[in-house]
Amino acid sequence: MAGQGVPAPLVVIVPLKRRHCAECRGGPLPRLVLEFHAPLCLDCADLGHLVYLPRGDAALTRRAREASGLWAVVVRHNRRRTRYERQGILVEEAALARAESACLADAEARARRRARDAERRAAEDVRFRSALAAEILRLFPGCPPERAAGIAAHAGERGSGRVGRTAAGRALDEGAVTAAVRASVRHLDSEYDALLMRGVPRRQARTRVAPVIESVLAAWRR
Repeated sequence: MAGQGVPAPLVVIVPLKRRHCAECRGGPLPRLVLEFHAPLCLDCADLGHLVYLPRGDAALTRRAREASGLWAVVVRHNRRRTRYERQGILVEEAALARAESACLADAEARARRRARDAERRAAEDVRFRSALAAEILRLFPGCPPERAAGIAAHAGERGSGRVGRTAAGRALDEGAVTAAVRASVRHLDSEYDALLMRGVPRRQARTRVAPVIESVLAAWRR
């Protein structure tokens, strides 16, 4: 979201359904702009001269955007997550060429920086997984140590979006740690996954396996 006083970027949509331009009637459109809820092709929206840069290279994207007098964000709706997700940007061709030249010029320095950052993140992950496993064993002393280490590795995987990577999980909040352990027990020590494969609705499956999960957690707490 744009900050106060900063205009929001232009948004170009990758449609999920076949759409045609409301002005020139061209289509189906690979990308479109919504103007008063009507789809426009990029040419009719005066963006046809821009070139597409897919996401993936943060430095190239930033430099191309900064060098381009006109640019737009390209998004696509993710139905499963019910949100729009960024796919890339549209920028002026000359701006992209300048950005590519700048990235080539300092590619070696950026590669060294990425390597250092990767080493730092790996060390941080090792320390965090160790701390998470220790907290699991403190809360559930009956949990086998190797199982606690596995839960910590799974729940704390960087970029996974799992409970261990939430703010509460990183703070080793008791509720978050318990949620990670409960999830592991649900999948590994109950018939939950088998119930889902048989078509049992998720909530119903959770209700059916709840006694088993609580039994395992109670045994591990002792």
